[in-house]
Amino acid sequence: MFENRKQVPSFKKNKAAFTLLELMVVLVILGALIGLVAPNILGRSDDAKVSVAKTQIRNLMAALDLYKLDNGQYPSTAQGLEALITKPSGFPEAKNWKSGGYMQKRPQDPWDNDFLYISPGSDGAYDLISLGADGREGGSDDAADISKADL
Repeated sequence: MFENRKQVPSFKKNKAAFTLLELMVVLVILGALIGLVAPNILGRSDDAKVSVAKTQIRNLMAALDLYKLDNGQYPSTAQGLEALITKPSGFPEAKNWKSGGYMQKRPQDPWDNDFLYISPGSDGAYDLISLGADGREGGSDDAADISKADL
């Protein structure tokens, strides 16, 4: 009785692909998440660089202390931090300079600037300073100077 009726092909209920609407909803959700999270992550890079600079200053201070233990004095301003890597000449003489040095290489701060070393310093035997993001004295926030006195 119903034998002549054509059967209409049925579509699969479990599709493997996404519809355009589903993709748009996912993109809107991802965009909202990135908009909320990205500013928090990007703002932390400045804090991280300040922390790295403080750690580098501590490492330099430790190397300078070892230099003083071996040689009786800290390097002069003219000898600078280079005295931690290669044997310095001039006064004060490095009589017991450790072969191989006290550091592998002279570090730069996270903003690719040299650390300032002044001996004798205004606050103790020496001053050790990173000039911050702007590379100039003074400043605020991530451009503020970081010195051994700040540790």
